[in-house]
Amino acid sequence: MQENSKYAVGIDVGTSTVRCVVAHIDGTTGAPTIVGVGSAPNSGMRKGTVVNLSGPAQAIDDALGEAERMSGYQVDSATISINGTHILSTHADGMIAVGAADHEITHDDLIRIEEVATLGKVPANREILDVVPHSYKLDGQDNIKDPLGMTGTRLEIDAHVVSALAPHLINLQKSADAAKVVPRSIIVAGVAAARAVLSEQQLENGVAVIDIGGATTNIAIYEEGDLQYSAVLPVGGINITNDLAIGLKTDPEIAEKVKLEHASAVPRHENAGISLKHGGEIHNFDTRDIDEIVEARLEELFEAIQHELKRAGRAGKLPSGVVLTGGTAQIKNLAEYAKEYLGLAARVGKTSGYGGVADDIEKPQFATAVGLMLIDSEADGQRTTSKKKSASFSDAGGMVSKFFARFKA
Repeated sequence: MQENSKYAVGIDVGTSTVRCVVAHIDGTTGAPTIVGVGSAPNSGMRKGTVVNLSGPAQAIDDALGEAERMSGYQVDSATISINGTHILSTHADGMIAVGAADHEITHDDLIRIEEVATLGKVPANREILDVVPHSYKLDGQDNIKDPLGMTGTRLEIDAHVVSALAPHLINLQKSADAAKVVPRSIIVAGVAAARAVLSEQQLENGVAVIDIGGATTNIAIYEEGDLQYSAVLPVGGINITNDLAIGLKTDPEIAEKVKLEHASAVPRHENAGISLKHGGEIHNFDTRDIDEIVEARLEELFEAIQHELKRAGRAGKLPSGVVLTGGTAQIKNLAEYAKEYLGLAARVGKTSGYGGVADDIEKPQFATAVGLMLIDSEADGQRTTSKKKSASFSDAGGMVSKFFARFKA
């Protein structure tokens, strides 16, 4: 860090866009103030995974360059997002005998029981991104949230494990290396978005973040303060754009403008003509055609989302409903559509938890980058947070850091 100043950096490596957020950390309060924001179009990724190293490396470098110029801070490390359908969510449990002579549970015991719980649960070609303890049992006493310092002889754990294919992690690392950025932590995009848009009360009540990106949709379900279930779907906003390009017989660039400026998730009762200027030409379309195309793709997407909610046992059972993030959440009336289709309360997420003002930073497409920055700000104990939030978000990159250390050795 420069001149005793502390900074936090989040880099959202999306399929279509890389976004970067830089914040200065107050030395007294630990509060982050956003001082730099950057974004750049990305290539070389398909559905959240790297297929060409040079594309993401250049996009990371370009987005960082913009944020660095704005902030005056040269970035050398950051918390970075990972995405893709290769990310898996599984359940794990395990038991250990408490090691200390006085039978007091220590940090070493908590690390050891996580290792025991995950042993053999994750294939050799996968790397654990996060272990989220749901509850512990100590000598038969159930529903213990934090056993540290308690006394007992037999400790059990029930946990949620998130893992990724190791080759995809390595390729993401190589892209960051090429941009001269060291990943301090690697966080699943949906988990990062949740950090930026959810309140403690929502985390407790039960809520799902649905992060609809360019090529993928992340689902992260929280209850009792912890991540309960996560999934990544291979569908996103690019699919809607491509459908519009084909259906309206126009270029993808024009179709993207139509989607963001004129599409509605809820069909309009009356047809109307709309005009859009692009490249010096006027393009005319009917709202009826736009609505039919968008509705068909949204129905496919939300059917898949509902399927995941059913798999998690949370369909229609989330008191705080769903919170929509990602660039596609900008489509008009999408929250209303989600409410009707899923039978749950729905809203578009608004980022919070920081000071400073920057263009577009409160918009849903920046939720993941802001969340990554907030997690990065907590990584070295720079901020005081509740243990529950710290366990759910801040500790998520520790195992990945060890993995990268092995890879470099």
